[in-house]
Amino acid sequence: MKILVCISHVPDTTSKINFTNGDAEFDTNGVQFVINANDEYALTRAIWFKEKQGATVTVVNVGGADTEPTLRKALAIGADEAIRVNAVPTDGLFVAKQLAEVVKNGGYDLVLAGKESLDYNGGMVPGMLAAILGYDFINSCEGMDVDGTAVKAIRQIDGGKETISGKLPMVIGGQKGLVDEKDLRIPNMRGIMAARTKALTVLEPVGADAATKAVKFEKPAAKSACKMIAPDNLDELINLLHNEAKVI
Repeated sequence: MKILVCISHVPDTTSKINFTNGDAEFDTNGVQFVINANDEYALTRAIWFKEKQGATVTVVNVGGADTEPTLRKALAIGADEAIRVNAVPTDGLFVAKQLAEVVKNGGYDLVLAGKESLDYNGGMVPGMLAAILGYDFINSCEGMDVDGTAVKAIRQIDGGKETISGKLPMVIGGQKGLVDEKDLRIPNMRGIMAARTKALTVLEPVGADAATKAVKFEKPAAKSACKMIAPDNLDELINLLHNEAKVI
């Protein structure tokens, strides 16, 4: 089984976010980038298939040379090889078209991706990718097994879980639960050294127009200051709740 894991290069959630060029562009200065959390669950599950069923695992990213450390980390975790499509990921459809070309040329049986990236939370790419390829698609997947070409998956739905069966080839949009959080892997020294010699192929993008563009970014409004009321001053508390907060 050939598995392709789609990797998003996203800011660490502890990073301070700023914008430049009239709030039209994300400022990457001083920002630490990591593997998207949902993608990390997908990668760990792919490594499980490699160890238990002899699958081969390739990771892919659409981005500039600055994303290569993230791909190298994925290689250190256990992926066999990496592919970087040398293009700025302008929007979800553009990214999906680039990934589709990689899948077609690589003959992959199973494509694993996070259901969404934690930077823009668009949640578009896995579904678009499946539609372009004509593959079956399961989103919000939090458990799966593969037996030959048969796939059995569990996905999260409103109010519960749903068990679905299907056949390869398939695209999976994974999330927390695809593996246990305790099973996520931290690269060890042996893995880091091995990653240096593993293949990282750079491909030029296929022609594809972006359907959308970012016009402006805006941070959430700052939280107002907290007012402290003495525990015995109920009149003041009621006054503020009624006249200022207007909740009573």
